[in-house]
Amino acid sequence: MAMLKDGKVVIVGGSSGIGLGVAQAVVAADAHVVIVGRSAAKLELAQRTLDAGSRVSVIAADMTNEQDVARTFSDVGSFDHLVSTAGTPPPGYPIGDTDMEVVRGFVDNKLVGAVLLAKHAVRTLKVGGSMTFTSGINKDRPPVPGGAVVSAVAGSFSYFARALALELAPTRVNIVSPGWVDTPMWDELVGEAKSAFFAEMAPRLPARKIATPADVAPAYIYLIESEFTTGETIHIDGGHNLI
Repeated sequence: MAMLKDGKVVIVGGSSGIGLGVAQAVVAADAHVVIVGRSAAKLELAQRTLDAGSRVSVIAADMTNEQDVARTFSDVGSFDHLVSTAGTPPPGYPIGDTDMEVVRGFVDNKLVGAVLLAKHAVRTLKVGGSMTFTSGINKDRPPVPGGAVVSAVAGSFSYFARALALELAPTRVNIVSPGWVDTPMWDELVGEAKSAFFAEMAPRLPARKIATPADVAPAYIYLIESEFTTGETIHIDGGHNLI
């Protein structure tokens, strides 16, 4: 196992939700973390939350903008591991009502954004380090109607990782596929209905609970540290894909 202590981990989307949970786990492992996100205010709050002094730095950047991505990795310099949890609420239109501008925006943010990260990260990522991207339960249990686009995008990440794992070897590339996690994105998606959604789903899951970011962060740490795991998709969904 590659020890995380004193390493440098770049977390894109690390200012809240799952990304912040991973950042907390990285700090707990005595590593350095660089959090990248769009909102300067959220980044500042995350930095205060982590409260780890010089071991935490932040960069404000839009990961759909190639100039921003290139600048980010130029500023970061040499580093050991990349984690991306960045995302945006997925389109949920029935296919006949699909808003193509929304679809293009989602694909740019999630899939094209991952390609941009990989393109520029390889310039300063240490050989033998790792990249870990995030897909999700929608590829296995797509909402009906309205799940076709998010399912296709989430499902594509496993193939993206398999190809990159071969191209970039011995640098490792993997995917984490969470189930439902209590993050601020749910507030954007369903607002006040979140509690009812969670109360209905939790008893159905074999784990009998909705995950917190702290519940899924260990999957990212495992993939960072496991030198013999690459091209894989790790499901950490409380058994959601079984029901």
